[in-house]
Amino acid sequence: MSQIGYEGRVAVITGAGGGLGRSYARYLAARGAQVVVNDLGGATDGTGGGTSLADQVVEEIRAAGGDATANYDSVSTPEGGESIVETAIKAYGRVDIVINNAGILRDASMAKMTSDNFDILIDVHLKGAFYVTQPAFRVMKQNAYGRVVYTASGAGVFGNFGQANYGAAKMGLVGLSSVTAIEGAKYNIKSNVITPIARTRLTEDLMGTTGASFAPDYIAPLVAYLVSEECDLTHEIFNVGSGRYSRIFVASAPGWNAAEGETPTVEEIRENLAAIRSTEGFKIPTNAAEA
Repeated sequence: MSQIGYEGRVAVITGAGGGLGRSYARYLAARGAQVVVNDLGGATDGTGGGTSLADQVVEEIRAAGGDATANYDSVSTPEGGESIVETAIKAYGRVDIVINNAGILRDASMAKMTSDNFDILIDVHLKGAFYVTQPAFRVMKQNAYGRVVYTASGAGVFGNFGQANYGAAKMGLVGLSSVTAIEGAKYNIKSNVITPIARTRLTEDLMGTTGASFAPDYIAPLVAYLVSEECDLTHEIFNVGSGRYSRIFVASAPGWNAAEGETPTVEEIRENLAAIRSTEGFKIPTNAAEA
């Protein structure tokens, strides 16, 4: 069985100073990729900053014989995103892979969520992924090659108590990836989403002892495949954690049709709810027009 390698490929990984990002960076670098290790170095709520987290991962990669460069910019501004990509261009001359992994947590129930805590999650998770991917996408178009991974969450796709901000941002990434995949298709740019379950700095307090079997290293092989040249998949969502890998998909079923030319009444909607809600005969649309 031939091995998958990344020689000559340049990967930008955000939030790579620990947890999942560190695992991705080390995995790709060990197989030949040149890696930009981005991490603001702040606390899990997004406050503070520093260079030690990114520097440590770069040192680990170099000690193992790999090639990596650190970047400490925040993904939450257009300038930060541009600078992260520019770091890759200056160091290695190109960008082939973007793994949007940076994130923070500020949990609160719907009734207690503040606008500041809602906004900052959107800034880091959703806008941050756009701010990094857009300049990288432009480079990928010129090179007719690119691989993008967005890190969503089951909290976004399915919901989770106390995470209105996190869930909204994460589900937004599904839409962002879908458009990236559609617009990137003619340029050999593939874009996919993962919803990982792993024990990291962000989740260790939430997972407690149950997180022992959810090591970040379980996630890295799937991500590595999605950003490889061999990967032809795009516009998909994958759930992964503790050695389990599965597909999540958004589908549409035939439903119920009102009489042609007639607007149904609310009572007709009530009477046909079973058909409207039925999942039999579902299809997976590839764009809004198909849906």
